[in-house]
Amino acid sequence: MNARESIAKKVAWISLWCNIILTVGKIVVGLVGHSDAVFADGIHSAADVVASFIVLFVIKIANKPADEDHPYGHGKAEVIVSGIVGILLFLVSFYVVYEGVAGLFHPIEAPSILAMWVAVISYIFKKALYRYSLNVASSQNSKAIEAIAYDHKADIVASIAAGVGVLLSVIGNRFDIQLLLYSDKIASIFVAYLIFKIAKEMLTEAFDILLERNIDSKTIHEYISLIDEFQEVKRIDRIRAREHGHYVLVDLRISIDHSKTIKEGHDLSRKIKQLLMSHYDNIEEVLIHLNPYFEEN
Repeated sequence: MNARESIAKKVAWISLWCNIILTVGKIVVGLVGHSDAVFADGIHSAADVVASFIVLFVIKIANKPADEDHPYGHGKAEVIVSGIVGILLFLVSFYVVYEGVAGLFHPIEAPSILAMWVAVISYIFKKALYRYSLNVASSQNSKAIEAIAYDHKADIVASIAAGVGVLLSVIGNRFDIQLLLYSDKIASIFVAYLIFKIAKEMLTEAFDILLERNIDSKTIHEYISLIDEFQEVKRIDRIRAREHGHYVLVDLRISIDHSKTIKEGHDLSRKIKQLLMSHYDNIEEVLIHLNPYFEEN
């Protein structure tokens, strides 16, 4: 097991056990404490448990080196994980909003103040896990760990909404403000919206990468600036790059003087490749096609 895979698995295991504890706590307290918002947050955490299991399974595949059947490597396995987590969150958001809306048409019972404290504890845990996971995802350039981080982010906002909803409902019950009693139900619907929003962002990014969208124009222009350092390059005919999970593949077409030998063209291509890869450690491969350049009269 390489270092990258080991770090990714460590993050996934920490997330898994924390999510199991939070899932049990939220669902039990949500049911006993009559809080739809906290219960909905618990269902979300249950989806996180499933997501963590999926990540653990796929991390090993994503870190496999290229082979005969997969010459570009297995990096897109992480993108698939990100998409699966997005789909799970998408389904959870619909379930939560259904339960929240249905709850508005039933007799309202004020939740227990214990439910609010569970939401607060969840917020503290998830805030720490989000920062930790996002730092690891950034340092390892891992889409799978990034998916876990965004999952924690969804839990952060969900816990805030659930806690506020419970608190307002308790206040409404104590001071006999009927409208505030609905706060817990409304909070659960708001939680569903936040989960849906993050799921949409994750699915959009996963589809873009799977459809091999070109990377951002800013990075492309940075590549061009490096290539322009070589005077032998008369013209950049085409440049494109695509994410392949945690690494990037670059395709480049350049024109060089038609009188250059094959060896000279080969040596130039190798220098360009080495320069790009030395500046960007996430570049896995640079494929360069050479075109002949003729001076115009």
